[in-house]
Amino acid sequence: MMMKKLFLVPLMSLALAAPAWADKISLNTLAGYINDIKSATSPFTQVNDDGSITTGTIYIKRPGRARFEYNPPDRSLVIAGGSQVAVFDPKSNVPPEQFPLKRTPLNLILAKNIDFNRSKMIVGHKEDGNATVVKVQDPEHPEYGDIQLKFTGNPVQLRQWVITNDVGQQTTVILGDLKKTNSIASAKFNIPQEIQARGLN
Repeated sequence: MMMKKLFLVPLMSLALAAPAWADKISLNTLAGYINDIKSATSPFTQVNDDGSITTGTIYIKRPGRARFEYNPPDRSLVIAGGSQVAVFDPKSNVPPEQFPLKRTPLNLILAKNIDFNRSKMIVGHKEDGNATVVKVQDPEHPEYGDIQLKFTGNPVQLRQWVITNDVGQQTTVILGDLKKTNSIASAKFNIPQEIQARGLN
């Protein structure tokens, strides 16, 4: 099931191509870095719940929007937009499975304003070899799961995240070079429009 692929993989020991970072990066610096991302795109590699690996391109438009386009032969698509997440199965002729974005840990980095100083939001903050790792949860709904973010420094860059869902299943997404862009067309994050374009009404 595609939902497992994105929102539900044990964290692997992944070597990041970056110089060693002696001290962990402060929470304020990390929050400022994320808040400064308005539109961005990156290739990604995803380690799925069953151990399989998929690749693709992610488009991010904060607040609240993301699009995961998977490379062939997968051709799956996941869109976060309009406060919903839609999982499109290319092998199916039925409308996508949808659920509220706020019920997924991904919502924590797509929020309009990231504040890592909120009470009980940070459940882990450490330096791990050449990176800073932060584990974040919704302080009002920790039962929704958490997202573990890995950053390198000089300059600060988000390299990887691991999402753990409400039943303990995990997915690892390893980013390539996350590049900020001037803008990404809003149509990429329009779930009803994608449904109509695919004739799934």
